[in-house]
Amino acid sequence: MAKLKRKKFEKLYVPLEEELVAMARWAAATGARVLVLFEGRDTAGKGGAIQAVSHPLNPRQCRVVALGKPDEREKGQWYFQRYVEHLPTAGEVVLFDRSWYNRAGVEQVMGFATPAQVDAFLKQTPAFEKMLVDEGILLFKYWLCCDQEQQEKRFAERLADPLKRWKLSPIDLKARESYVAYTRAREAMLKATHTKHAPWTLVDFNDQRRGRLTLIRDLLDRLPDTTVDPEPVEFPPLDHDPEKEHFGALKPIPAFATHGKAHAKP
Repeated sequence: MAKLKRKKFEKLYVPLEEELVAMARWAAATGARVLVLFEGRDTAGKGGAIQAVSHPLNPRQCRVVALGKPDEREKGQWYFQRYVEHLPTAGEVVLFDRSWYNRAGVEQVMGFATPAQVDAFLKQTPAFEKMLVDEGILLFKYWLCCDQEQQEKRFAERLADPLKRWKLSPIDLKARESYVAYTRAREAMLKATHTKHAPWTLVDFNDQRRGRLTLIRDLLDRLPDTTVDPEPVEFPPLDHDPEKEHFGALKPIPAFATHGKAHAKP
């Protein structure tokens, strides 16, 4: 199947944006708590998928959580503890850019967690997620699938693009040598944590644009079909001519030049 062109993607994405906004309005009105986990290999497209979901939403309502490696204090905590404080409150949508499943993936493959820690995680996670679901949190878990051929192309793009170089870490480079090990770790994770109350959904992200559309469509289809009409807003015309801004103490800097050199800073 041919890769989806940008213009076609944007055309298909616009109506999904409207549905995402309607979903957020429903969550705010009903107090729903929506939690979405994005997992997958390096370069699979988690960042782009998260941006596609969050882009039309109010950032005060939709939060993206991307935790770094734990500090010394967090290492001594219950493993799930630092994730719990980021769970959604009433009316919120929270998107995890990687989650507690780090333990079953990168921590296991790269040797940052012991086999005993991984085994405990796989046993505890279904019970932990059952508590979240029983509490009323709407939990969605997505694994973004990517063949190694596509992964290699995307690593090369990151290396060649100065604006994407920050995405290429030593861990990413080591991941190239561990593709099969990550597959084994993922399969064990899915077997242990794909439950009736918190199932996994795998999405093909070899074509990232198709993947984003597929993921958003699936998410919207699995949420309650509840319509909340937007509140009417009165917007009467001004009873005077529009004012121009006036400045006294300070002046704004000149507009950025579209030709020649940009103005120098004072």
